[in-house]
Parts: sequence; structure tokens; C-alpha cells
Amino acid sequence: MSLPVLDVRGLAYAYPGGHQALFGVDLHVHAGERVALLGPNGAGKTTFALHLNGILTPGRGSVTVSGLPVTGDSLLEVRRRVGIVFQDPDDQLFMTTVHDDVAFGPANLGVRGAELDARVAEALRAVGVEDLAGRAPHHLSFGQRRRVAIATVLAMRPEILVLDEPSSNLDPTSRRELADILRSLDVTVLMVTHDLPYAVELCERSVVLSEGTIVADGPTRAVLADAELMARHRLELPVGFSI
Repeated sequence: MSLPVLDVRGLAYAYPGGHQALFGVDLHVHAGERVALLGPNGAGKTTFALHLNGILTPGRGSVTVSGLPVTGDSLLEVRRRVGIVFQDPDDQLFMTTVHDDVAFGPANLGVRGAELDARVAEALRAVGVEDLAGRAPHHLSFGQRRRVAIATVLAMRPEILVLDEPSSNLDPTSRRELADILRSLDVTVLMVTHDLPYAVELCERSVVLSEGTIVADGPTRAVLADAELMARHRLELPVGFSI
């Protein structure tokens, strides 16, 4: 098998107040995989995700993206390769128009003119909101803002797309439409989610993080069908949903 596009080895992290959030996490993700990162509240999922493009720095261990260590000297390129879409799109949208928000990242890399416009159009088309380019983000619906937030990351042409709770606060139609978009993207996906049916729908593989350690890693349906594992780590499928 080829080298992993994401290679995490022995990752440990404690917050300044002393809370140990991660204890020696190992995770390897290969190009083209769609992996769900599952776990109860407080498991360390968001802390883990924030290490993938250098927002947090490991206390111990390492993170490598396509052979490039996630360290100070390489952070600009790492952040191009690993795009994180936060749970609240308003954390990523701050310009006066959708076009300018999506253009912001590539422009900071030096992309200009027709190439920049092409990047913006390509990213907006990928998430089905090219007609919103001239709109103010704060006038959009929540679902539209989430799509635009994804477009801001896609405009960087990342190798890995990290999504933090992508289905949260979406109505059923927006949830389904977003699933169709995510399936269509030619990019490696790591999806942090509490939405277990969404994990089944979109991710062939699931990893369970609990109390800062990985306790399961396998095919999504097999992981979620393990009743003892699910109960032990406070994971529960919705009533009426069967694997």
C-alpha cells in the first residue's frame, strides 16, 4: 500500500491548565479514504483535528502530511494541504462577499487575476453555490454558509478535508444535499461527527476516540454494530436506525 497521506504517530497533548486530552494517538489515512472520527463529548476529537494543520502543537509525537512534517517551517504548505471546516461557518466567513471569502486563502498564497477567479468559481461550483458569489455571507441561510465555508477550503485545493460536525444544525434536505456534495469531492476526508447515520452514509471506515485514545478502527458498519463497544464509549444510534 502507498504511504499514508496523513500519518499521526504517538500524538499526545495537554492543555496549559494541565488537562491531558490525547494519550499517544496513532492514525494513518490513505489518499481517497473517507474516515469518520467518532467518540463521546470530551473524547479529544476536536483537539486531535486541530493538530492536523498545526493550530495546536503536539506535546509528544508527530503529524505528517504526505511526508511533510507539521512543524513551524512547513505550516504554510501544510495548511494548504489540510483544510479544516469548523462546525460554525461564521468562524470562517468574514469578508463582505462570498467571492472574497473564497478568494482569501488562495490570494494569501499569491494567486492572482484569472487564476484566482477560476479557483473561486471552481470551489463554488463544487458545492453548488456559484450563484451566491456576489452575496454577503451573513445574509445566507445556515446551510448555504456551511457550503461557502467548505468552498473557502476547497479553493486552496487541499489533499485532506477535515470536517467538524458537518451535519449539525442542518434541516433534512440540506443534510442530504451536503452528503451528495461530500461524496462527489475528489479529496481525502476526515469527518469528526456525532451523527452516526451520517458516518454510515459517507465513510467506509470509522475510528472511535475515547478519553484521548483510539479504541476502535475498522469498517463503519462493523464498528457501529459492536454493541458492547458502543455502550462502553457512550455512542448510541438513533431509535429505529439499524446497521
